Amino acid sequence: MRYEEFTIEGRNAVMEAFRSGKTIDKLFILDGCKDGPMETIKREAKKHDCIIRFVTKERLNQMSETGKHQGVIAYAAAYEYAHVEDILKLAEQKGEPPFILLLDNIEDPHNLGAIIRTANLAGAHGVIIPKNRAAGLTAAVVRASAGALNYTPVAKVTNLAKTMEDLKKQGLWFVCGDMDGTPMYKLDLKGPIGLVIGSEGEGVGRLVKKTCDLVASIPMKGDIDSLNASVAAGVLAYEIVRQRMQ
Repeated sequence: MRYEEFTIEGRNAVMEAFRSGKTIDKLFILDGCKDGPMETIKREAKKHDCIIRFVTKERLNQMSETGKHQGVIAYAAAYEYAHVEDILKLAEQKGEPPFILLLDNIEDPHNLGAIIRTANLAGAHGVIIPKNRAAGLTAAVVRASAGALNYTPVAKVTNLAKTMEDLKKQGLWFVCGDMDGTPMYKLDLKGPIGLVIGSEGEGVGRLVKKTCDLVASIPMKGDIDSLNASVAAGVLAYEIVRQRMQ
């Protein structure tokens, strides 16, 4: 997968990106490279709490578009991330109980973009994604969101379960989508709510699921076992919309 203009290659370019305050989602560094400039880049990355992946020269060559990576490639976010407080503030400005989508294990940029688009249309006040094992706000996500990223804030957090615990103190409660849950039509999904969606392969992580107050399932009549993550998010989000409208 190519990240087009949001791929930054070469030591000076990467260092400059950090210094200019660009949000770097991931940094790929040549494994075993420990010279002065590279150590400076690593320090800068740690300061900005950026994920570092150590990879082989072959991998960097594959990823490189210029052929001049000098042992380092960064993926920059195409959009700035919001803070969780920004999402709550938006709900407050609209005079509505907060409605937030939280995504666990969603690594496919097309799914992430489609879910942000759904979140916008369903009137959710924002989306929260974890730092690890998740797609960032790359060019592909921007395209798949069809402009929704201009209106729907996306916050990135280190620990999803801890963020949920903090939000519970502010009156939110959480429901996650899972096949072994209670059919969604039987649940009361009104009030300040966080809807947690996992990937179709792995679902919601154990700790995150444990932090949820309810588990909702989508009735399924077919012969295969699960919906695509973005479709499941749409179905559950619109059940919340339906109940809010009553």
